[in-house]
Amino acid sequence: MENNKFTSRCLRACLFIFATTCSVGALAQENKSLPDKVHHAEPLYNDLVRDLGARKGEKEFNVGADIKRMHSADEFGYLMEYEFAPIDRLGLEAETDFAYSKSRMANVSSSNQLERLRLSSQYSFYVSKKQATTLAVGYTQIFDFVDGGTVFNPFFIAAKNWYSNWHALIYTGPEFAYRYGSSGMDTAWQMNTSFHYTIPQTDHFIGIEVNQEISSDGIQTTLHPQIKLGLSNKIAIGMAVGLPVSGKEKVLSAFWRLIYQL
Repeated sequence: MENNKFTSRCLRACLFIFATTCSVGALAQENKSLPDKVHHAEPLYNDLVRDLGARKGEKEFNVGADIKRMHSADEFGYLMEYEFAPIDRLGLEAETDFAYSKSRMANVSSSNQLERLRLSSQYSFYVSKKQATTLAVGYTQIFDFVDGGTVFNPFFIAAKNWYSNWHALIYTGPEFAYRYGSSGMDTAWQMNTSFHYTIPQTDHFIGIEVNQEISSDGIQTTLHPQIKLGLSNKIAIGMAVGLPVSGKEKVLSAFWRLIYQL
């Protein structure tokens, strides 16, 4: 009997402690302040996995298209991507890239295919509102269905704001491309810098990306002047023009992106 009473008291005490702990935890979660986050203008062409300093629960869906008018064909590239933050400062992304080539020659047929699958992660390890600076590291795994291979791409990001409306960002890292057929490994270095000016009190910006790839073939540089218009607090559209400066690529291109915050 005494044992039953003692067990009952212990059980009530445990339930009281559990209920109190849950209540305090819930209250602490409600009162918990959001982690610091600095707003940086995100480049449109080589976009980020998620906002720098991402907060848990943030989600975004993008669609985009790249258009090039070649001598023998019109080439269209399409992308769909979904990105989200499962915890504070960590962003994850899945992106699919499709390629459609419309032949302009009578003896060459058009083609349509799934080109690549990209799986990415990005972690902001330093966020300073005082310095208006964010630093992040990340990794992208690319599965190339056209050439038959995979690409390993670790990267580093540094972003800095000046006077609230001026933004600069550097995205850099190596790419190791492994080809299944030849068992060979090609190495290149990506160096992407961007500069933007955001219109005060809006989600609009104008700016430019400088996208560079350094490899054994030399340096290929493409400028992407761009503009982004915030249509609402959830929807934005961005447009860019590709201007090749050096390298084998000599064709002008156009790119647009529709951004939807979930």
